[in-house]
Amino acid sequence: MAADGHAPLAADAFLGVTRSLSGRAWRERPGDSAVARSHQQIHGLSEPLARALASRGVGVEGAQDYLKPTLKALFPDPSSFTDMDRAAEILVDAVETGRPATVFADYDVDGATSAAQLVRWFRHMGRELPIYVPDRVAEGYGPSPAAFKTIRDSGAELVITVDCGAAAYDAVASAATIGLEVVVIDHHLMREDPPAAAAVVNPNRPGCQSGQGVLAAAGVTFVLLAALNREARKRGLFGEHRTEPDLRQWLDLVAMGEVCDVTQLVGFNRALTTLGLRTMSSWGNPGLKALFEVGKGSGPASVFHAGFILGPRINAGGRIGRADLGARLLSTDDPEEAMALARELDALNGERKEVEAAVVEEAAALLERGSNFDPDAPVIVAAGDGWHPGVIGIVAGRLRERYRKPVVVIGVDRAADIGKGSGRSQPGVNLGAAVQAAFQEGLIMAGGGHAMAAGLTVRPSAIPELRAFLEARLAGEMEAVGAEAVEIDALVQPRAADRALYAEFQQLAPFGPGNVEPMFALADVRPDRVMAMKGGHIRLNLVGANGDRLKAVSWRSAETDLGRRLLSGGGALHVVGRLKPDDYMGREGVQLEIEDAADPRMRTA
Repeated sequence: MAADGHAPLAADAFLGVTRSLSGRAWRERPGDSAVARSHQQIHGLSEPLARALASRGVGVEGAQDYLKPTLKALFPDPSSFTDMDRAAEILVDAVETGRPATVFADYDVDGATSAAQLVRWFRHMGRELPIYVPDRVAEGYGPSPAAFKTIRDSGAELVITVDCGAAAYDAVASAATIGLEVVVIDHHLMREDPPAAAAVVNPNRPGCQSGQGVLAAAGVTFVLLAALNREARKRGLFGEHRTEPDLRQWLDLVAMGEVCDVTQLVGFNRALTTLGLRTMSSWGNPGLKALFEVGKGSGPASVFHAGFILGPRINAGGRIGRADLGARLLSTDDPEEAMALARELDALNGERKEVEAAVVEEAAALLERGSNFDPDAPVIVAAGDGWHPGVIGIVAGRLRERYRKPVVVIGVDRAADIGKGSGRSQPGVNLGAAVQAAFQEGLIMAGGGHAMAAGLTVRPSAIPELRAFLEARLAGEMEAVGAEAVEIDALVQPRAADRALYAEFQQLAPFGPGNVEPMFALADVRPDRVMAMKGGHIRLNLVGANGDRLKAVSWRSAETDLGRRLLSGGGALHVVGRLKPDDYMGREGVQLEIEDAADPRMRTA
């Protein structure tokens, strides 16, 4: 029994699986059964959906805001963010006086969407706001004294940094000496003492009372827009000649930043993403519309579209092309310019895939050679000469999926004696804090990030010491998290895994960190019509004992134990995965994206 007297939902081995083909145990996603019953009774939900809601930590009182989130109910007071009011005053002053300003953005989706929001607000106020995005290879991450001097020489007197700047102590200090005022809008973890900027708005700034630390920079920027509207309204800047901008028109940009920065989709953040995807579905932003067409997307906008069709293409400019392409695409109102930029980004994304695949293959081969991989190590640090800094973050993510532990990938430039690294973490393991601690210990030249992702710069000679430090630092967190298990929401038969079940569980969408996508299990199903596809993917049917069939796909699995077992045919398997729509040729069906499988004849721990 739980402490409150209620029996928790079972967390024992699901279907008896203690070690699957991916080496994981299966368990029913834990949650309070009494809360699940209340969800059924009060909100009229089915038992499986009520259980799923309870298992995501949603209480009875919070269910309505969770299932139908609104800005009205969840929008925080902008003044609760440290320095937010001061930042709004400075920016509105610039609008009123015509003071030259520039927005300095990071080169990823979060930076581009944050910059585009500010550009569009300034444009509504009759001002064009230039964008400066540093080149990833030539300039590195974030503001630098050289970049700020370039901006000052262009005539700007004010610079607003978005998705960066919270750790730019030297650059901000240099700005003061050249007469450049700095406002920082960021969300990355930062030290106790902020840079000496005119305003530093960051929900992860020590002492900030907003309680919005899960926001991406795009979300912080959206709150800034609300503060700007409030300040401009107070000064009487809206009236007959200029209406107050409806900020909801830019929620599509916010959702892009939140999804692509892999933020926790809870609370206010969940409202931003839910409503932002709804706004995106109208395709009012010319850049997103063009990119969607180039990427051959279809249907209403979803997390998948943002994260796998639009996001990678926006990122491609910053990874291997011109760093400002994404921000320019999202800021333009010209459909022809948008289409030209979208095609350029699409081509760059194709090049990025090739570079990424080569680095993934080389990194995996390096790790699996001899004694390079320690299966008991709490973190993997892989380094290679010439690995492109624009893809190492994606490679770290791929390796994290494969090895199921935090991964840091470092591309080494021997001529410059520099290693640029990027890391991706496991839920419950704060990689950003560990990298920040490494910087404080003097092991790296620069570094920072947030819980799930981090970046760093290190001397190649210091990589072994950095590896040892991270292993020691993260060992306790990995031990506390424990062995990764596959958590399952419901056991279904192939016939019941239909479009109606998919639609019912879509009430929990959008899915992401903090709100995981539902996982369904099928017992004793036989792989049939198994077909290996290009890219290591596998397509097949799953056939139940009564002959019912469910289409399925297993992505990038051909070289894994799971893929080899599917391709071999053999007997029945237990399978878990996520239901996805299958609308090919208008069929409105579903298919299962396989996450894992287990042989029911082998239940050894």
